[in-house]
Amino acid sequence: MKRYIYPLIALFFISAGVHAQVDRSKQPEPGPSPKITLEVPGEFELKNGLKVLVVENHKLPRVSYSLTIDNKPIKEGDIAGVSQLFGSMMGNGTQSISKDTFNEEIDFLGASMNFSYRGGYARSLTKYSERILELMADAAINPVFNEEEFNKEKDKAIESIKSGENSVSTVASRVGRALAYGTHHPYGEFVTEESLNKTTLKDVKKFYQENFNPKNGYLVVVGDVKFNDIKKQVEKYFGKWQQGADISYNVPDAKYNVGKTQIDFVDMPNAVQSNISLTHTVDLKMNDPDYHAVLIANKILGGGFNSYLNMNLREEHGYTYGARSSLSADKYVARFSAGASVRNAVTDSAVVETLKEIKRIKNEPVTAEALANAKAKYMGDFVLALESPQTIARYSLNTIINDLPEDFYSTYLQKINAVTAADVQRVANKYFKPENARVVVVGKGSEIIENLEKTGLPIKYYDKYANPTKKPEAPKEVSGVDVNTVLNNYIKAIGGEDRLNKVSSLILKYEANAMGSTLLNEEKKVDNKMAQVVSMNGAPMMTVVVTQEETFMKRGGMKQPLPENMANDMKIMAGLFLEKDLLNSDKAKLSGIEKIDGKDAYKVDVAGEVVSVSMYYDIETGLKVKEVQTTSMQGQTQTQEAVLKDYKDYDGILFPSVKEGTQMGQPITSKLIEVIINEGVSEEDFN
Repeated sequence: MKRYIYPLIALFFISAGVHAQVDRSKQPEPGPSPKITLEVPGEFELKNGLKVLVVENHKLPRVSYSLTIDNKPIKEGDIAGVSQLFGSMMGNGTQSISKDTFNEEIDFLGASMNFSYRGGYARSLTKYSERILELMADAAINPVFNEEEFNKEKDKAIESIKSGENSVSTVASRVGRALAYGTHHPYGEFVTEESLNKTTLKDVKKFYQENFNPKNGYLVVVGDVKFNDIKKQVEKYFGKWQQGADISYNVPDAKYNVGKTQIDFVDMPNAVQSNISLTHTVDLKMNDPDYHAVLIANKILGGGFNSYLNMNLREEHGYTYGARSSLSADKYVARFSAGASVRNAVTDSAVVETLKEIKRIKNEPVTAEALANAKAKYMGDFVLALESPQTIARYSLNTIINDLPEDFYSTYLQKINAVTAADVQRVANKYFKPENARVVVVGKGSEIIENLEKTGLPIKYYDKYANPTKKPEAPKEVSGVDVNTVLNNYIKAIGGEDRLNKVSSLILKYEANAMGSTLLNEEKKVDNKMAQVVSMNGAPMMTVVVTQEETFMKRGGMKQPLPENMANDMKIMAGLFLEKDLLNSDKAKLSGIEKIDGKDAYKVDVAGEVVSVSMYYDIETGLKVKEVQTTSMQGQTQTQEAVLKDYKDYDGILFPSVKEGTQMGQPITSKLIEVIINEGVSEEDFN
C-alpha cells in the first residue's frame, strides 16, 4: 500500500524581529506561507480488502471509527431510493442482538453509532472502544433486514417526500440536479413515491450484497489507541467480513449544459419567494492544477459574506438574506451553482444582477484586497482545522480516494498563497460558464413570469419533477365579482349572517399527531380578541393572545410582547369570524382565481407589514378551502398553509373538520375534536 505524508502537525511561522523598523506608509509584503510537516498515519490492509488508517492522539480518552465505502455513483433506476432505505435499516441491531438491546447498550456506554449506505461512524470513551468496534463490525457484517422495519422506513421516506411537495427549496434542489446532470446520471436521479413503492425488501438485501462490502472500504481510527492493539482488534472483528460479488459498472457522462443561457422555470403557486440557481457541470477534480485557484475565485464570487454576489444582491439591493456560489471538485463530474432566494417582485432583477457579477469576475481583475481576504480565509480555516485529529484522518483518506499527490496537504497553503489575480480571472473564464448555464427559477409564475420574459433570456417550463411542461396559465381575471361578494358568499355558506351574529364567544379545538406527540391547538375567541393555546401531550407549550390593546406570547409563565408591526397585522385577524370583520373594509383584496385541488377558487389577500394571509374560496360552494399565512422578518420568510376539508355543522354553523398542512417541513393533519359556542370563555383567557 502506498505511504502518505500526513498528520501530527508542526507549524513554523517566520516573523521579523520585534525591534525592526517598519515603514507604515507602505502595505507590508506577505510573509512566506506556514510550513506544515505531516506525520505518516499507521496503515494496514485486511485480506478482504478493507484498508485501515490509524491516527493516534492521546490528549483525550476517546476514540472514533469512520467507515467509508468508496463505490462509484450508483444509478438506481426504477427503484430509486433503495440505497436510502438500506442505509436507514443499517445499525438497527444484528442477527444475534435485537434492535432494542443493541441501542440500549450503545446508550449505556455513552457512545454513539450511525450508518448510511456509504458507511458508518461510531465513537466512545477509550475504555469501551473495543466493544464499540465489535458492535460496529457486527452491525456491518450481520445486519437485520426484516419486513416490519422495511415497511416502517419506507413509510417514513414517503412521508418525507410528501412534506417536501410544497417546499420551494426542495423542488429547486431536485429539479436543479435533474436538469444539470440528466436523470440518467446517478447525481441527477431522484426518489419518488412511485419508485419507493416499487422497491422491495429483496432489493435492499441485494443492494447490501453488491455494494456494501470491504473491497472498496476504508476504516479510519482516530483517538487514544495504540496501533498494534487496533490492528489486532480490527483483524478480529472485521476480518470475517466477506468481500462480496465483483460488480463493475461505468458512470455515464453528464453533459447536459446548454448552448446558450436559458431560464428553466418551475411554477409553484404557493411560493412567497423565488429560488434562483444558475448552474452547469464542469470538469474539476481535486488533483487538477487549477483546484486552488478555483477555490479562491469562487470565494470572491460568492463564497462568503463579502463576495460579489452577496454584496450586490443583499447589501446593495436588499433582494435576499444571502447570495452564494459553489463549485466543489468531484472525480466524476463537478457542478457550479450561483444564486439566492429572493422576493417574488425582484426575481428578474436578481437574475440580471447574478449574471452581471459572474461577468465581472470573468472580465475584470480582482482587487488586491479581495484576493488577500480570500486567501486569508482559506489559510485560517486550514490551519484551525489541522488542530483536529479527525481532520488529519480525513485528509489522509482524501489523498487515497482522490488520487492526490503525496504533498497535496503539506503544500496546500503555498498553493493558495501563490494564486494571482490573473489566475483568478483565468479560471473564472474556464469554469464559470453562464453562456452554457441554466438559470433554474422556482417560484410563483403568476407574479414573476412576465418580468422574467423582459430579461430577453429564453424560458423553458418544467414541473416539480423536471418534466417539460407548458407555460403556466395566468390567473383568471375576475369579472362581475368583488371581494365583498366572495366574503358574503362564504358567510352564507357556513350559516348566514343572522346565525353568526348570535355568536358571542367561540372555542375551537384541533388535535394532531406529529413527531410521536399529540398536539392540541385551542382557540378562544370573542369580538376583537383571540387566545391561541398550543399543548403537547397535555402540557401547555405556548399561548398567543391578540387584543386591540396588546398582543403577546406566553411561554413557561413568561409574557413577551410581540413586535409592534407584527401585532398590528395580527389585530386585523383577531375576532370571531374574519370574513365578517373584513366586509366593507379596505384590508382585503380580491387577487384572482386559482386552482385548488383542481377546482377554481377566488383568492383573497390580506396584506400586512409582517404577517400576510391569503385565503381561497371555492367558486361553486363559497367555502374556504385553503389558508396561507406568511410571516416575513429580518430577511427571512416562513409560510404555513392548510387545506380545509370536510365541513361539519355545529349548532347551525359549518366548520372545517380537517386541516391538512405542514409544520417545520413535516406534514400535519389536524382534526376538529370540539366546538363550544357562547360559553367557556372569560376575560381571564386574554390576560
